Amino acid sequence: MSAAPYALSVVGLSAVGGLAFRHFVRRGLAPAQLHEQRCPADVGLGYEEVTIPTANGKHLFAWFVPAAAAGKAPAAIALHGWGGNAETMLPLLKPLHAAGFAVVLFDARCHGRSDLDDFTSLPRFAEDCHHVMNWLQRHPAVEPSRIALIGHSVGAAAALLVSARRDDVAAVVSLAAFAHPATMMRRYLAARHIPYRPLGWLVLGYVQRVIGHRFDAIAPLTVIAKVRCPTLLVHGTADATVPVAEAQAIFDARAGDHVKLKIVSGSHDDFGDERDVAGEIADLVAFLQAAPKSA
Repeated sequence: MSAAPYALSVVGLSAVGGLAFRHFVRRGLAPAQLHEQRCPADVGLGYEEVTIPTANGKHLFAWFVPAAAAGKAPAAIALHGWGGNAETMLPLLKPLHAAGFAVVLFDARCHGRSDLDDFTSLPRFAEDCHHVMNWLQRHPAVEPSRIALIGHSVGAAAALLVSARRDDVAAVVSLAAFAHPATMMRRYLAARHIPYRPLGWLVLGYVQRVIGHRFDAIAPLTVIAKVRCPTLLVHGTADATVPVAEAQAIFDARAGDHVKLKIVSGSHDDFGDERDVAGEIADLVAFLQAAPKSA
């Protein structure tokens, strides 16, 4: 074989290999898009099904549950984790509503009944949360200076990222946040027996290029020092998805006494069982009730 055809064949194989790698990463890391089977009516509350515009001309599916009392009420935005949907956060709805909050539960892009996009990511979760907050601040039944964020897992990391970038978040509650996206992804790859060298290292580099952010810049371990509103980090001692030590690491990186850490019994998703975590949810609601208005 002459040098030119050989070189072309190598380039061709490299191109095919690159396409296969990108397809593998995007397909392998894409979340399941599961539609809700239950709604606020199933927990005895009235609600409005709304569509909220977000980035890239996309739209988010959401439930808006108004506060029981007339007039402008404090509000909470609840954001699910990777592969979840608004239904995931339903266990928080009744306690928040009983405490006088209006509540928005929504599906991030590529989740539930929200629009698909070319990809989703922690920054895009945060972007969606940012747009939901802007929408909620304009709602006539909501006090715009008393909007809190509650997130679970990657939703918690996104809520912390939003709170670090805005000065109008009244309070934020993080449920089972990971300390750093790279560490979380390395655990994910290891569980699937994908070696870090060289494949895992390539995956992490590719993901950072696609999402347009360095992991170090968006990690809860980094952004917590920039969050100025009252912050509650909640983590379960039996969390096998994100070790409880990561909550301690985030807490240790804080920049003030406005950040609190609450270690509870249970696993990564145990907040979803109302019967087992009634006390923890009550503490969460009390924390939000005590938060002052945002600046």
